[in-house]
Amino acid sequence: MPLGDTSTGPIDILKDDLNDEDLNHRINAIKRLPMIALCLGKERTLGELIPFLNETIYDETEVLLVLADQLGKFTSLVGGPENAMYLIPILESLATVTDCVVRSKAIESLCTVIAQHSAQDLLKYVIPMMRRLTNGSWFTFRISACGLFATCYPRVSEQVKAQLRSSFYILCKDTEVIVRKEAAISMVEFTKVMEGMSRWEFLPSCAVLTMDKDDTVAMLAVESYIMVAQFLTQIEVDFLIWPTIRRCAKESSWAARYMVAEKIVDLQKAVYPKTTLLKLVKVFQKLLKDTEVKVRTAAASKVSDFCGNLYKAKHEKVILSSILPCARDLVSDPNVDVRSALASVIMNVSSILGASYTVERLLPMFYTLVKDENPKVRLNLISNLKSVNEIIGIQQLSNSLLPAIVELYEDPSIEIHLGIIGVMPTLAGQFGQVFFDKNLTCLFMGSLRDPVYGIRETAVINLKKLVAAFGVLWAEEVVIPGILTMPCDPEYSYRMTYLFCVNFLAEICGIDINTKILLPRVLQLAGDPVAIIRFNVAKTLEKIFPFLEESVIDAQLKPTLDKLITDRDVDVKFFAAQAIAAIIPRN
Repeated sequence: MPLGDTSTGPIDILKDDLNDEDLNHRINAIKRLPMIALCLGKERTLGELIPFLNETIYDETEVLLVLADQLGKFTSLVGGPENAMYLIPILESLATVTDCVVRSKAIESLCTVIAQHSAQDLLKYVIPMMRRLTNGSWFTFRISACGLFATCYPRVSEQVKAQLRSSFYILCKDTEVIVRKEAAISMVEFTKVMEGMSRWEFLPSCAVLTMDKDDTVAMLAVESYIMVAQFLTQIEVDFLIWPTIRRCAKESSWAARYMVAEKIVDLQKAVYPKTTLLKLVKVFQKLLKDTEVKVRTAAASKVSDFCGNLYKAKHEKVILSSILPCARDLVSDPNVDVRSALASVIMNVSSILGASYTVERLLPMFYTLVKDENPKVRLNLISNLKSVNEIIGIQQLSNSLLPAIVELYEDPSIEIHLGIIGVMPTLAGQFGQVFFDKNLTCLFMGSLRDPVYGIRETAVINLKKLVAAFGVLWAEEVVIPGILTMPCDPEYSYRMTYLFCVNFLAEICGIDINTKILLPRVLQLAGDPVAIIRFNVAKTLEKIFPFLEESVIDAQLKPTLDKLITDRDVDVKFFAAQAIAAIIPRN
């Protein structure tokens, strides 16, 4: 039955499709709605299709989601903006279903359709819908209402604007946590479209959300307040945002204080430099001394960023007198998360203070943290020493760093071991080749034989970085002798590691080393009794053949692969065939 023939009843076809037991069939039917609407024309779409769709709000979530999405693009199909109001009832129904994904998509489509309404139709059709949703008895109605205020507000009269602000305030005090949460999220976009004195009335009333008994609501509200600050004037920030934030940092729940700490740098960028020096520094000090661990942890992680954004003319004095004393107390904080957060950033302050104050004020903290009983603290400190190296040179710290690195390497925790192996290229760049060879090369090469696969894998990846940093000669003298014994190791995982090393080193080491030193051991492993080794030989040959002498392709690679393609193992055959296919076009 051709869909283009309207005499055959496109609505009946659609109805049959939507009654099909196959979910995908029903979804595809909804995706064809624009085509059906074009086929029917404006009048029949308004008179038949839209009423029919209004009756389908009972199907599975997947179908309703596609329907909500399609209707957002339907304005032109019902005759343009003058008929957009006919889409409101069905989208309103979709906006009140229990599934949050469908609701979100319906609100998104509603906002698109509402934006196309004339001011007169907005008042006649949309504002009544807003009232229905705001006063709805079921929480899903009120959740959906929150997402529509910003779209409706700019094009209505001052009287209606005042009513919308009052309605939003009611939602801020809703009995349902999930509604208040949505109000807290929606506050940013709603505030953006306000002007003049409206914000002076609106924001203080919405501050009730920052004092909410539910931690999630309070956190979201504080985050929204700080986001709002970024598009207000400085006067508005000082009078509308700052009092609420200051109260949150001192008196509110731990969740509100946590969010102030988490977003302190964003707030810092939004206020006058003078406000930061006079007020925000004191707030930051309080957060660094907070009784709640999560608040102190969040604040500690912002120390270097906060210091870096201080007013340049006075930042040195403020850091030395107000920030570092608090940071010094956190060095011995009883909670490891706090110490770990501080260790990851504190030495970055050296680039702000310069060499003299780094030695005088930061190094004592470094010496304490590098001896911390918790390996995560030491690892975080060691992983973030680039700025110190640039200011005073890392050699000054080597006597303390080396024992800490060795101790971390010996830690039984896989996470810590991975961390110290991962930071090796950074340490190599900071210490230099001579120091690295003397003190760290043995540790690093040992990680290539670690019993844990993840550690060996990380070591192989970082091996490439080390060779890139120290050069091919270093690889030839230090690395290659250390890995050439692996193909003969009785432990198959180490034989595998050799192949992984070759894969990473081939493009760096050059044709001569690849052909004369690395390749013979790869070919040797083609006869390995373990199948996984043999098919990795095939994969390795495929990867490294562009970096070999042309003469060995026909003489050595092809005969080896021809043998592997007849292997008894299916995977070995597959990868050998794949390697041959890659190599043959070159010759």
